[in-house]
Amino acid sequence: MEILIAEDMLLLLLDDESGKLTLTSYPQTVLGGALLVELAATGAVEVEEKTGLWRSAKVRAVAGAAPADPVLRAAYDVIGEPPRTAQDLVERLGKGTRDALADRLAGRGLVERRDDRVLGLFPRTRWPAVDSTHEQDVRRRLTAVLVQGVEPDERTGALVALLSAIDKPHKVVDHAGLSAGEVRKRAKAIAQGDWAAKAVRDAIAASTAAITAVAATTAAAGAASS
Repeated sequence: MEILIAEDMLLLLLDDESGKLTLTSYPQTVLGGALLVELAATGAVEVEEKTGLWRSAKVRAVAGAAPADPVLRAAYDVIGEPPRTAQDLVERLGKGTRDALADRLAGRGLVERRDDRVLGLFPRTRWPAVDSTHEQDVRRRLTAVLVQGVEPDERTGALVALLSAIDKPHKVVDHAGLSAGEVRKRAKAIAQGDWAAKAVRDAIAASTAAITAVAATTAAAGAASS
């Protein structure tokens, strides 16, 4: 079974040594967006045209196109009928996904599960790296695209767009010779490019818009409580 885009994204979000999530405070949304993009790439869902500037694009499952992969199948079943907005879906798709994906990565021997308690009271689960070979390959491909100017393939382009949505592309590559701002600018341009099929581009646009909206809401809530 091939590694999903969402699994690659989770590897990038996990600190290799501590096994803790980094880079984003809303991993559920990001992983949900990654699943939505993969469903579009496999032809399992379609993103409908937006009906207004301020309306989120709607997504519907394609009848008879349920994926064989169990994680994608579960996401496909969540979408169901009637069509839902992308902003609603990235939250729904991402719910509980982190641990399911991490368990799969552990089964592949890429990370290991460590359960302990903070201060001896609060349970937590961490996922430190065991074999970083695959993650290093993902980072090399991201570096080739973001730093060396290589044209992205569909999978790498999707990762770049998702990282751009959380404003972190410069955090996952060695950008010697380029500033963080230049890497972020390159990532934004790629996210808006035409390197993928229309169905995938539409899903990426809908997912990243939804992630950005959640990020803005989270930031506003944090500012209001401070």
